Amino acid sequence: MNEDTKTELNQNQQQGSQQICRTIEVVATVDHVDMSPPIMSPVVVAYNTGDDLSLIPPLNFAMVDNGIFRSGFPYSANFSFLQTLNLRSIIYLCPEPYPEANTEFLKSNGIRLFQFGIEGNKEPFVNIPEDTIREALKVVLDVRNHPVLIHCKRGKHRTGCLVGCLRKLQRWCLSSVFDEYQRFAAAKARVADQRGEC
Repeated sequence: MNEDTKTELNQNQQQGSQQICRTIEVVATVDHVDMSPPIMSPVVVAYNTGDDLSLIPPLNFAMVDNGIFRSGFPYSANFSFLQTLNLRSIIYLCPEPYPEANTEFLKSNGIRLFQFGIEGNKEPFVNIPEDTIREALKVVLDVRNHPVLIHCKRGKHRTGCLVGCLRKLQRWCLSSVFDEYQRFAAAKARVADQRGEC
């Protein structure tokens, strides 16, 4: 693999003046590209190795399915843990720009960022845009993006809505979808999120 890398900013799916998805991808010259899903092997970390390596998952971290993870916003303290997942992609569901430290982490690990700027709402009956969720689901379902991490700020509402729509596609019964949503949203479960159309 050639060490020359460059960052390429793509803007996808323009709809009127509203941008649905923004992707940042590290582009590198390679001799052969293997697009098959990676083999997920467990990472063994030696206990008390003396180098003070700590693996701290992001807030609300969990495995959703093979190659699909969810969490709250990852900070630099979480980067070592995220490296063990061998991520290919991150789906970021917030409109705020991705912080520079996180962008550098993505570049240095060859991780592609898909940003779907969904506003966080405190109002109980404000719906998340269906077209945005639909586009994010396409990214989640494309195994070429796996392993993928889905996150928003706390890993509760926006992430919960996207995972809930994935569960509907997986033919989960609604009571199980709502149970999972509420497990991550805790006392802050929103009615509008639970009655959303996927």
